[in-house]
Amino acid sequence: MLEDIIKERIKKLRELKKLGINPYPEKISRQFSIKETIASFSSWSLSKKKITLAGRILAIRGHGGAIFFDLKDGSDKIQALLKKDVLGKKGMDFFEKFFDVGDFIEAKGILFKTKKGEKTLEVHTFKMAAKNLRPLPKSWFGLEDVEERYRRRYLDLLENEEVNKRFIFRSKIISAIRDFLNQKGYLEVETPILQPIYGGANARPFVTKLEALNLKVFLRIAPELYLKRLIVGGWENIYEIGKCFRNEGLDREHNPEFTLLELYSAYKSREDLMKLVENLIKFLAKSFKKDLGSASWLNKKWEIISFENFLKSKTGLKLSDSKEKWEEKAKILKATINENDSVAKIADAILKKLRKDIKGPLFLIDQPLDISPLAKKKEDDPTKTARFQLIIDGWELVNGFSELNDPLDQKERFKSQALMGKKGDLEAHPLDNDFIEALEYGMPPTAGLGIGIDRLVAVLTKAPVLKEVILFPFMKPRQDA
Repeated sequence: MLEDIIKERIKKLRELKKLGINPYPEKISRQFSIKETIASFSSWSLSKKKITLAGRILAIRGHGGAIFFDLKDGSDKIQALLKKDVLGKKGMDFFEKFFDVGDFIEAKGILFKTKKGEKTLEVHTFKMAAKNLRPLPKSWFGLEDVEERYRRRYLDLLENEEVNKRFIFRSKIISAIRDFLNQKGYLEVETPILQPIYGGANARPFVTKLEALNLKVFLRIAPELYLKRLIVGGWENIYEIGKCFRNEGLDREHNPEFTLLELYSAYKSREDLMKLVENLIKFLAKSFKKDLGSASWLNKKWEIISFENFLKSKTGLKLSDSKEKWEEKAKILKATINENDSVAKIADAILKKLRKDIKGPLFLIDQPLDISPLAKKKEDDPTKTARFQLIIDGWELVNGFSELNDPLDQKERFKSQALMGKKGDLEAHPLDNDFIEALEYGMPPTAGLGIGIDRLVAVLTKAPVLKEVILFPFMKPRQDA
């Protein structure tokens, strides 16, 4: 039983302490990573250079007067060998009595190759670096339950090399995005996460309280309105990568806490940013092609179609058709809508049901005005906006537009959104008079966009669900908790 294994390991822990051995020493003497060791293996093995490594024991194999174990650190894995004629009976007995798979060990010795050609560290001295009390999944019950993989990601990383690689690439992808934007003259900035008025998207916020001021505040749903204040302040090309929070459901492509890139460029239009985002994503796909494989959409033409024409091709409906027809279609497609939703909002809910089948890359443009409260109206059709969404492999990756910089128009749209909120729309945008005041000082023609970093990583690494690219996704409490 698992409980018996834990009890036995605690017993070993206490015995070590009685012997005056600290099972959790503050310092160890690791000289090199295993990756560095393997890279220098030929010269170090010839010179009989003594080196000290440290890592986790992954497997132990006894063979006569010898014990082999696999030693792994964050960089790589190597085989280690304990020999009775080197360590003596006392040393061998000590290892067998107190060391288990999962323990961390400091091991000093020389490098050699076995008869089978296995690169190996012949251990001359060793000590406990950290005692493990729970058996690793592979050696006990396995970590096959998908939900448990997400809850205990630390074990998932230990047991699943593909998962480990995916998160390493996530870090590299974010670094590459920064490099791409910095080289193009963009400045990375930081804006508030705690906000007295949330805004920048149509979403339900998380509400909290600042006790010092007895003030209700919100976790940001987007950094947009603060970034636009910086454009008003004279900065022309800025971006932010950070956490945002939306009080919404948990599904394939939603997590209440997510990482968002938002970017703003003065004197640019929607079309400029459509070109920028296409170049950025192609750059990422090509940069990591060797490790992640070729993206099937990389060399495809990036199609552009209007929001209305796309929905018409799938539903047969136009935005000028009756609300009853749209409601009927939403019911057939099992799209979530509310009785006070406008036709445009119902159409958007239907799009969310349909986009999972879009391979793309597809730019949807010209979204309706009443679901785009921060975008400029189209000059040739004021019922629609200069907005775009990018969809690849069923994921909506990007939302962008030519930004509304008319303060009077913006105020009226906020008022309209506030009215929708009073009617029960929990995602309606609130009125932000402070932002209106900033716009009244003048904001140049500007284009902006948001890229869901988690979704982008999912597309580039071919992950099936968002939880596969978030180290610690939000999980429902266990039923037995």
